[in-house]
Amino acid sequence: MNTSAMFYAGNCKPTVIALHWSGASGHAWRQLGQALGDRVSLIAPDHFGCGTAQHWSGAHPFKMTDEAALAVSLIDASETPVHLVGHSYGGAVALRVARERPTRLASLTLYEPTALQVLNTAGPEGRAAIAEVKVVADEVFAAIKAGAYRAAAQQFVDYWSGTGNWDAMSPDQQAGVVRYLPKTSLEFRAIMQERVPLAAYRRFNFPVLLLQGEHATPTFQLILRQLARAMKFGCLCVVDGAGHMGPLTHAAAVNALIVNHIMRAEPASAAVEQFLPIEKRLAA
Repeated sequence: MNTSAMFYAGNCKPTVIALHWSGASGHAWRQLGQALGDRVSLIAPDHFGCGTAQHWSGAHPFKMTDEAALAVSLIDASETPVHLVGHSYGGAVALRVARERPTRLASLTLYEPTALQVLNTAGPEGRAAIAEVKVVADEVFAAIKAGAYRAAAQQFVDYWSGTGNWDAMSPDQQAGVVRYLPKTSLEFRAIMQERVPLAAYRRFNFPVLLLQGEHATPTFQLILRQLARAMKFGCLCVVDGAGHMGPLTHAAAVNALIVNHIMRAEPASAAVEQFLPIEKRLAA
């Protein structure tokens, strides 16, 4: 497994761990690395089956704890609290990491995490969203089983990122998604097996930036709304003009928000109250 697809060294600098979306690699965060410059040490590890990382071993049923293990080990190796960033599937992994090491994080940034387990906390609306996701997943997995890999890949991409995004991809990008499809089934099942009460997120005592594209799907809007309600120090921000792939299509705007959030969390002695959204400050 590749432990650092991107690593900007510097022992005395704050550490940022950035987790990428499905089918990408740590290099997806290269523009974030440029935006951060030499102010921090950026580590962007590859998930199983991505970049230069090995595939899942199959030693036991795949779980979110397996994907989170590398980031957890990096946090354990850090002498200071770490800033954690995640997008899409990487956001779901980041939430798992945050739950396992809540006292070791300086900040958390999530861009439209596929944290489907959060939908279980959203009543009838959440159950309807889960049912819709399961229908699409069943169709994608059935297409994979039948060997219709490109059709499965197109449905997967267009559902999560919006109709037309598959056609907008280059042939090499499409081929990459097709190759990655078997891993997506592991990811989906692992996420759906997570059972997390909202109270788990209320225990996060570090600043959290929740990012949502202006054109986010109703499912992502619901996930982010639930997380924003649960997190004491969470702030929800909408990125104008962006969709689910905002960190790629609107990298400058998204990275500026991430960098600002991280820099505001430094030094570690900064008062957490400054990260409270205005409406939560007034309610306190």
